Amino acid sequence: MQALQDDPTIRTLLVDGVYYYDVDPQASGPLAGKEWMKIDSSAVFGDSGSEAFKSGGAGGNPADSLKGLKYASDVEDLGTSTVNGRKATHYRAVLDQKDMGKFEHAYKGEDSAINSLTGGADSMTMDIWVDDKDLPVRLKQVMGPIKVTMDFGKFGATAGIEAPPAAETADMTEAIKEANGQ
Repeated sequence: MQALQDDPTIRTLLVDGVYYYDVDPQASGPLAGKEWMKIDSSAVFGDSGSEAFKSGGAGGNPADSLKGLKYASDVEDLGTSTVNGRKATHYRAVLDQKDMGKFEHAYKGEDSAINSLTGGADSMTMDIWVDDKDLPVRLKQVMGPIKVTMDFGKFGATAGIEAPPAAETADMTEAIKEANGQ
């Protein structure tokens, strides 16, 4: 994905189960002149996995990823540190796929691309930093070679998250599904 963006940090929006990635406009190809790449979550998690996330996971609120922690059997307190200028307690949990409840469909479903993308990893390590108000400051998820880090700056914001303008967006959902044999 970094080939589509000079900056190693990629801004991502999640709106109604659809991911929008802020990319540098490309000179040619399906992203020519577009600033956003659109991928429906079903292209990554499959239909059943996508529905699991929409109905109780990361279906519009990245903080909902934390719901997966309820399936963790071991949570380790790694002490305190400062993250983005905020003092936070660092916790680590390992979640096995078999213990993820309905989220397991996202990783093991017949039409899920995650299994191949993660090299068949059967667990996810979640590191979370929580501030003195019990709000997440950072969430880092590692599953095989895939690493996702989310930093949280505001909670309770009143402005909704909207999809980027269609004219600036290239829908890559079908291309991703075809590449993954869906």
